[in-house]
Amino acid sequence: MINNMVQLVKQLSNRLSPNVYTSVQQQSDAARLSHLRQIQRELKQEDVLDRPLSELSFIIFDLETSGFYPDKGDQILSIGAIKMKGFDILDEEIFYSTVKCDKKPSDEILTLTGLTTAELMDAPVLVDVLSDFYKFIGHSTLVAHHAHHEKKFMSHATWQTLRTTFQHRILDTSFLTKIVTPTKNLVTLDECCAYYDIPVQMRHHALEDARVTAQLWQKNIRLAKEKGFETLRDVYAYLAKGRTAHS
Repeated sequence: MINNMVQLVKQLSNRLSPNVYTSVQQQSDAARLSHLRQIQRELKQEDVLDRPLSELSFIIFDLETSGFYPDKGDQILSIGAIKMKGFDILDEEIFYSTVKCDKKPSDEILTLTGLTTAELMDAPVLVDVLSDFYKFIGHSTLVAHHAHHEKKFMSHATWQTLRTTFQHRILDTSFLTKIVTPTKNLVTLDECCAYYDIPVQMRHHALEDARVTAQLWQKNIRLAKEKGFETLRDVYAYLAKGRTAHS
């Protein structure tokens, strides 16, 4: 009798679980999208251009990816980020996660990033990581080094997983570097760190790269303020004039 009852429960479970799973998944997807849309509404209301740089909330972040072309199948492998409030780096306010991959990255990428196939296989899926990341960043302004790479992957991943557009403002560190060090040809993160004497312990790790990028951004916004730039609008207006030095 007990065995028959166990078998009946298993049969009922097998019949019900797909529908139950689908319902739960739909609710989860709806909740994620609702939260993201709330963040996007807050983005539109946020007046970041005219607020002093010393008061803005920044999220400095970095992506490690399997290549350069998300539309050709390259994937996000990890996301690292750290918060800043004005000039202050909030060392305890960090985000880091690896991302489950559909296909094994090249050995070159694994060696470069220090990631392993095993940890990528055991990592959470992209939609979960992105949802958590959006909760972390809220409506803050994003900053990255060579931000075009990050924006391209975030735009692609957000559309593929959440079916909505990526709307956060992303600032490239060069946005200020070209103003505060106009005579220097600082391109790579290593070159910038060397110039500013920023110690680098582990390159091509998303969180560690985010940390050093935060230090670079911190130095740049302090120097920008010293040169008379109080807001992002000041910077945009100056760059629009095509000048190479602030008079």
